[in-house]
Amino acid sequence: MTTSESLPPAPAPARRTVVAAVGAAGLAVALTACGSSDDSSSADSSDTQAGASGGDSGSSSSASSGAGGTALAKTSDIPEGGGKIFKDQGVVVTQPTAGTYKAFSSKCTHQGCAVSSIANGVIVCPCHKSEFSVADGSVKKGPATQPLPAEQISVSGDSITMA
Repeated sequence: MTTSESLPPAPAPARRTVVAAVGAAGLAVALTACGSSDDSSSADSSDTQAGASGGDSGSSSSASSGAGGTALAKTSDIPEGGGKIFKDQGVVVTQPTAGTYKAFSSKCTHQGCAVSSIANGVIVCPCHKSEFSVADGSVKKGPATQPLPAEQISVSGDSITMA
């Protein structure tokens, strides 16, 4: 008896598995390369809010904080019921209710596009129009089926910092 007769051939990985693994590896490299920058600017972030009320257009702090994290914004920069997208950091910070701040990955769980806007209490992906809740990152409208992963932030006084 030969070994080729005793063992069935191993199945090849699915195309989506290979593409997802390659994409994840590329994103990890890109985030590592971009994540060490200390000169982020508020021009690289998107500020959006729910409703038609006037918004805060003040600039956000992007310098490193003494607490070991990167300062993202002032609490006043994040509109209630809406949020702000920080493209360089790959994070969305929201304020679903007054004084409650949440953070999520800005990478859509459908096909990895960067989300681009926040309106009417949802975070919107431009590629296929998936929508995610500003409160918990859950899917409100597909084609995405998985929520946006939560990110760690800390709020101290009026400063929001990546943990």
